Amino acid sequence: MKYPAIQNFINGKFVSASTTKTMDVISPLNGSHLSTVPMSAYKDLDDAVRAAKAAFPSWSRTPIKERVQVLFKYKYLLEKYLKELSELCTEENGKTYNESVAEIEKCVELTEFATSLPQLITGEVLEVSRGVECRTEHAPLGVVASIVPFNFPSMVPNWTIPNAIALGNCMIIKPSEKVPLSCGRLAEILKEAGLPDGVFNVVHGDVEIVEAICDHPGIEAVSFVGSTKVAKIVYQRATQNLKRCLALGGAKNHLMVLPDAIPDMTAQNVAASMSGCAGQRCMAASAMVAVGGVEHIIEKICDEARKIIPGKNLGAVINKDSQQRIEKYITEAEQQGAKILVDGRNTKVAGSENGTYVGPTVIDYVTPEMSVAKEEIFGPVISIMRTKTVDEALAIENANPYGNAASVFTQNGGMARYIIERASAGMIGVNVGVPVPREPFSFGGWNESKFGVGDITGKSSIEFWTKLKKSTTKWNPEAGINWMS
Repeated sequence: MKYPAIQNFINGKFVSASTTKTMDVISPLNGSHLSTVPMSAYKDLDDAVRAAKAAFPSWSRTPIKERVQVLFKYKYLLEKYLKELSELCTEENGKTYNESVAEIEKCVELTEFATSLPQLITGEVLEVSRGVECRTEHAPLGVVASIVPFNFPSMVPNWTIPNAIALGNCMIIKPSEKVPLSCGRLAEILKEAGLPDGVFNVVHGDVEIVEAICDHPGIEAVSFVGSTKVAKIVYQRATQNLKRCLALGGAKNHLMVLPDAIPDMTAQNVAASMSGCAGQRCMAASAMVAVGGVEHIIEKICDEARKIIPGKNLGAVINKDSQQRIEKYITEAEQQGAKILVDGRNTKVAGSENGTYVGPTVIDYVTPEMSVAKEEIFGPVISIMRTKTVDEALAIENANPYGNAASVFTQNGGMARYIIERASAGMIGVNVGVPVPREPFSFGGWNESKFGVGDITGKSSIEFWTKLKKSTTKWNPEAGINWMS
């Protein structure tokens, strides 16, 4: 075991869980045993909530311009420890080192946005009658929680950590039990940055802790990122317990490729979108709709896919179960009549034979009713469906229950606008394979890719992590009384 047994982080220090049940943490790169993670119980969560509640009065009354000074230091430390954090991310998640570097750089950007919050929540004030002022202020909620997935061990936690604590909340985070190491390191870095004890806490575990977070009366709001199936359950359970909840689910993102698309740029973007992070991201392109005569572009996509080599510029998928599930989708599509143009099954990396890899896979002549066309595969696989018209392509995109992202590749501005207006997705790209908005624009999909109001990052997140306080003041009795005062 490379690292010591993982512990929870509560009230500024690492502490053992109250249970002895643990799970092994295995690196998907080579199957090595990294550590063990505790499957905490309700008592452990309750300890974290108590610590956060105790820290809340002081932290929430600290002026926001002082609170974000911690985040300025945190940003500096993320940059200082970028190499270490990137290596840790690669080790526990399996993505390439360059992808991990990009992930930590995104954490820096997210934190940078949070440092700007004092300029974005100044509130409003208006003299509504002579001598009478009405004012609005953003007040923190209290203790909040974030449940995060395995595919971005640092970035997704930082979708919520900087904004939630900058806005005066105290936070509990539940990392994925598959990648628990990064969140523990983030906790140490926040403490080094000067964050007071109890403001940020980490509780490890499985479904028991997820349910406990949804049920605990001391938690005011819950954010979740994961599969749509679980997102629905978390949203229903948390809101049933009268909590705010924003739950992000899965995706089936469609890239529509038109005949006038620039072949090389399109091929490079499509291949990168479907294979980045081994396809384990909710913004990955997993379905392509080829409109009309685009054979020449499909050939170039296959050429680009063959340049993507597992163990070099393609990382591992998270575990053996995931590897087997992805390969099952490919085999099923082939049996149903689809044509495998590039086959990533049965991939082995020399020197890492125990790693869990799936090579880039391009499947052509997929029909909309096939599983590979409808379901989230979460692997480096793209399914190509063919249509004669843009409206047929849009019908396929609109019929899918998800709504994270959609992109179109074309040089026709009018056609791009036509698709932007009609695609049923929260994030749209034009000649962009992964249309993730940059800060301060927010991240969030539509339909069954998101449950709850607002988005998880950017300006939109302010409304989720705060509540409005309205005050009306009058100090001049000589002004008289009217219906407005």
